[in-house]
Parts: sequence; C-alpha cells; structure tokens
Amino acid sequence: MKCALGMAVTQFPSCFTLNSPKVRLFTVNCQSVSPAASGSSSTGLVEKPWKVSDARLVLEDGSVWRAKSFGASGTQVGEVVFNTSLTGYQEILTDPSYAGQFVLMTNPHIGNTGVNFDDEESKQCFLAGLVIRSLSISTSNWRCTETLGEYLASRNIMGIYDVDTRAITRRLREDGSLIGVLSTEESKTDEELLKVSRTWDIVGVDLISGVTCKAPYEWVDRTGSEWDFNSNRRNEETFKVVAYDFGIKHNILRRLASYGCKITVVPSTWPASETLKMKPDGVLFSNGPGDHQQFLMQLTLSKK
Repeated sequence: MKCALGMAVTQFPSCFTLNSPKVRLFTVNCQSVSPAASGSSSTGLVEKPWKVSDARLVLEDGSVWRAKSFGASGTQVGEVVFNTSLTGYQEILTDPSYAGQFVLMTNPHIGNTGVNFDDEESKQCFLAGLVIRSLSISTSNWRCTETLGEYLASRNIMGIYDVDTRAITRRLREDGSLIGVLSTEESKTDEELLKVSRTWDIVGVDLISGVTCKAPYEWVDRTGSEWDFNSNRRNEETFKVVAYDFGIKHNILRRLASYGCKITVVPSTWPASETLKMKPDGVLFSNGPGDHQQFLMQLTLSKK
C-alpha cells in the first residue's frame, strides 16, 4: 500500500480559537500497489537492504556455522585449515599447496586491496574455499583490477564471511584440521552436510595430478630488481636446475632465476632416468597439496 501525507491549517471561528493556537488537520491518502511494481516479494515483504546469512559451514565435529556467501554458490567439501598471514591473500588463493582445502584467514579484514594479476602464484585458484571474518566493501590499491568477490566468482571458488573465525581457529588448534562442507543450498539439511563431511577424507586423494604441469617447460622470469636482496650474480647462469612440480609456486622459480639458475620444470611423474639425461647441477622437489605419501613415492624413485 502506498500512502501520502498532507497537512492543512484551518482557521476556526473566534469563539473557538480565542486564546488558543491554530488547529492543524492532517490527511492521509492511501493507494494500493502491486508487489511486482514495488519490488516486493510474493509474500508482500520488502527485501532487506542488507545481506543476510545464506551459507553454512558444517564441520565433521558436528558444529554448524552460519555465514554470508560471496564468490561462487553451491556445495563443496574440503579440509579446513587456517592461515595467520596479515597480507597476501591473493598469493594464498593461487598457491597449489591449498588444493582441496578451505583456508580460514585469522586476519579479520580481507579484500581491501582487491586483486591483480601480478600477485598470482599460479595460473588458477586451487583451494576449495575461503573463510573470512569481514569482507571489505571497497578496494583501495592502484594495482587493483577487480574485487575479491568478483575474482572468486569468475573462478568458481566459494567464499563465506561474517563468521566467528576466532572460535573456529581455536577449535582447529585443539583438534587439528577438520573436514568441512560449505553450502549455499537451502534444500540440503545440516544432517546431510554433516554426513558428507564425515565420509570424505583428504588422505589418499591424489591432488598432485591436478596441480602439476603436463609437460616440461623452461622458466625464465625473474624477480623484479626492486625485490632483490643480493644482485651480485644476477646476470650469471651458474646452475642448471630441474624442478619437479608437485604444486610449485611462481615466486620460488623467480627467485632461483634471479640468482642465475637455468630452470627446467617437469611434471611430478617425470622419470628419474630422464632427469639424469639432462645432467642438472641440482634437482628441486617442490611442496604440494594433499597426501604426502604421493610425494614420498616419487622421491624414493628419484633417489634410486
């Protein structure tokens, strides 16, 4: 219903108004408006001007954490871990070591610098989801190309905010990493999501094959001169290095190249015999995600 308020001032006869203030009369004109025209829902309720909780994080210990979503929507399972970094959330998003995991940031305010392509540690986001306390409503950085929410949505990565990250962090410190399920689907009950979290396990899952390169390639990019700590041997090629990609970060390769290393990056399953044929001065085994047994198997083969 649409209403208009009007006011009129009426002068009454002197017998009524002598020694009395003027009397004000108010009129209210009402007109019915359809919900479609007013932007209201079919129930007649106007949508709230603020975002409400529309997501859940259900942990395998039975706890359910209500939150607000950003980025992608849907349901995703992963191992919940926390990171205490004060800056560098974009490097964390693109770190292949976080594949299959929900990363909880203990720093409460995230997203204020937006994202840019220069700070990526790989060509894509590998983590399963991002959990933060407060999502910045604006960005302030001269290199920013898009907001954090836009960045995650375009890469189909789920994120939640307005959740008690301190309480979850304490739980993870006491109990260790926990399997959790993120969901924005109201049709799924808490019990269903809890069952998923208790039946999925990151141990034994081959996550390395999803982050390693498909074929060998040469790495030549170096760290910018403004980031160098020691440039005495910057322009010398002193060592030939073969780097096994179990989820290697770009900055590791940049630092090696800055110190004169000629780097060949190879897949995680690259045969040791082929590496020996390349006659390297050194071999680098990068860090990576998931079950470390996958890494140890390749390391044992390489030692032979």
